[in-house]
Amino acid sequence: MAEITGARPELTAQPDAEAPESNRWWVLAVVGLAQLMVVLDATIVNIALPSAQRDLGFSNADRQWIVTAYALGFGGLLLLGGRLSDLLGRRRTFLIGLVGFAGASAFGGAATGFAMLVIARAVQGAFGALLAPSALSILTVTFTRPDERGKAFGVYGAIAGAGGAVGLLLGGILTEYLSWRWCLYVNVFIAAVALVGALRLLVNQPRNPDVRIDGPGTVLAVTGLVSFVYGLSEAETQGWGAPVTVALIACGVILLVGFVLVEQRVDHPLLPLRVVLDRNRGGSYLAIGFTSVAIFGIFLFLTYYMQLTLRYSPVKTGLAFLPMVAAIIVASTASTAALLPRTGPRPLIPLGMLTAAGGMALLRQIGVNTTYVSGLLPGLILVGLGLGLVFGCALNTATAGTRQEDAGVASAMVNTTQQVGGSIGTALLNTIAASALSSYLVAHRHIPGVLSQASVHSYTVAFTVVLGIFVAGAIVSALVLPSGVPRPAPAEAAVAVA
Repeated sequence: MAEITGARPELTAQPDAEAPESNRWWVLAVVGLAQLMVVLDATIVNIALPSAQRDLGFSNADRQWIVTAYALGFGGLLLLGGRLSDLLGRRRTFLIGLVGFAGASAFGGAATGFAMLVIARAVQGAFGALLAPSALSILTVTFTRPDERGKAFGVYGAIAGAGGAVGLLLGGILTEYLSWRWCLYVNVFIAAVALVGALRLLVNQPRNPDVRIDGPGTVLAVTGLVSFVYGLSEAETQGWGAPVTVALIACGVILLVGFVLVEQRVDHPLLPLRVVLDRNRGGSYLAIGFTSVAIFGIFLFLTYYMQLTLRYSPVKTGLAFLPMVAAIIVASTASTAALLPRTGPRPLIPLGMLTAAGGMALLRQIGVNTTYVSGLLPGLILVGLGLGLVFGCALNTATAGTRQEDAGVASAMVNTTQQVGGSIGTALLNTIAASALSSYLVAHRHIPGVLSQASVHSYTVAFTVVLGIFVAGAIVSALVLPSGVPRPAPAEAAVAVA
């Protein structure tokens, strides 16, 4: 992979227009709102699922489709969504994504049955696949000065890392005091505020003649990602050895290998391989992928532990995550603004993963009667500091130095690695935890209170695996990322705002 070693204008997103500095920070607020909406939707609906199931009367077997439908629409269409933002203009696809996501959320909130809710979630995912890369590419081309870029991506990284925990808190509050439907309706209000800001601040970019849609690559990427993500969802419920799981994952891998081969030969690839073969960007994508696999276990199993073992309410569970959210915000903003411009990503991203691994080492000591302050809080803070380091630095580096016509697809790769990583984490860690639970019950079936102890054991086994994932991610990132600070190209300036 090629290292960014100097100023190379051909690899840099060139500015579209000059803009007042104050407007750039308002753009960050608008983009941050949109990103928060997409990220928190991954967890806010999970909190609402039991209530939605009781209200609409669907089965436990059907419940997974509320999550899977969103994952398929979002994960399968991300690369296409990123390329469309390069083709049609970031402002246009951002606005379409906002309106479509809000409309699908309103449709889902008004659902009268299971099918209506599943369709709404799939449409949410599809418009999210258009919105998320547009939002990140707007940020990429708006903040190009290193000092401003560090601050902006620190905030964005904090939102990306903390959005899941915010979703848990907001979902708990809305479900407990209003209705599960408000976990979807809330997106309409967030999108409305972001839409007003976007209409005021963002300017249209003309259609880019250098970008065209790669038909064969699009078909291979969409079908490959959908098959792979669907296969992972089946692994969670049917098992890794089930014929349908093996067939779907194998088909997905074959299609994605075919996609890479096609991209090497076409004149206008959906994903130019120069985007991922740069060592800074490639290492950052890997770091985001490893972290996304691990973060699933942190949120899901800690939520189970707090609610089922410690008997926390949904709202109290959400509040319990707030120190981790604060740590993510502090680490993300401080590292990208003060440290990344001096050291580059290589020392910071592995350090962040090792810090998060230290937090997991503390969390795997939990028991049936663990107290929050002594048993959970130190680990949550350490994990938050580690995640903040990783997300802030990796998101900044993964989108730096791209050509203007590649900004959208480079941003889409960030979201794709997050989605695929999260799907792998869902299937892998759920399977490991379920196996650990069964084994413990068989070995200790005569012990009083064995079910609670078995549940805690399954969580600690999952946390041990998460610890290992963080350590592996630290090693891989240290090997792939190059040393030094990538130098920005000259004459970088703010863009894309009125």
